[in-house]
Amino acid sequence: MTAYDEAVQRYFAAWNAANDEELAKAVAAAFTEGATYTDPLADVRGHEELAATIDGAHQQFPGFEFRLAGTPDGHHDIVRFGWELVSTADGSAPVAGFDVIALADDGRITSVSGFLDRVPGA
Repeated sequence: MTAYDEAVQRYFAAWNAANDEELAKAVAAAFTEGATYTDPLADVRGHEELAATIDGAHQQFPGFEFRLAGTPDGHHDIVRFGWELVSTADGSAPVAGFDVIALADDGRITSVSGFLDRVPGA
């Protein structure tokens, strides 16, 4: 497994954390303390704001999980990958997008630039 794959795996562990304690640990493992996350719906910085954003997604889409779509692609300290938000009940994926992450020397994420390709009602 490459450093890119490991970073993406930790990223999805954070987005799919099952409870507050697991979320806090997963965010700390995946992101640097001052990491930023920006997409069309959010612009946050730091572990607490990241965890709140992830929790908000869980509240909006209960019973869904984020899944990798395709294979991560990277160079230097930059990685891009597609994802889908998938219902664990029926496999539907009403939301999809792709993210570009930048990595610190320790392999944790310093920034995320997210893009939404498919959203409900759009």
